[in-house]
Amino acid sequence: MTDINKLMQNPEADPDQLDRINDLADWNEDKGKALAAEDGIDMTDAHWAVVHFLRDYYIEHGKAQSGRELSELLNERFQDQGGRKHLYRLFPKGPIVQGSRIGGVPLPEYAKDDSFGYTM
Repeated sequence: MTDINKLMQNPEADPDQLDRINDLADWNEDKGKALAAEDGIDMTDAHWAVVHFLRDYYIEHGKAQSGRELSELLNERFQDQGGRKHLYRLFPKGPIVQGSRIGGVPLPEYAKDDSFGYTM
């Protein structure tokens, strides 16, 4: 997980990265839990791993170019747990759409597509 406090205190930090950190500053896990509960999700460590991956990715790289790009990264990162099947068991409406919403992360372009689970 990215240490946001270290990045914010680093005078050499990338200004764009600091802007992204500020974009996510009003989020906390309690807000994430509340959003997850609206979708009927009881957050576990496995859920949080996905949410924190999405947040860290956004902080480090900004918004993914596409939902497909982020889907591939998620599948690769969670391959040992079962890849896409694992991710969709955690987030039935789509790991990108639900995970990003719960994590307070902006959706990548083209993520609002049925193939990425957009049903909200």
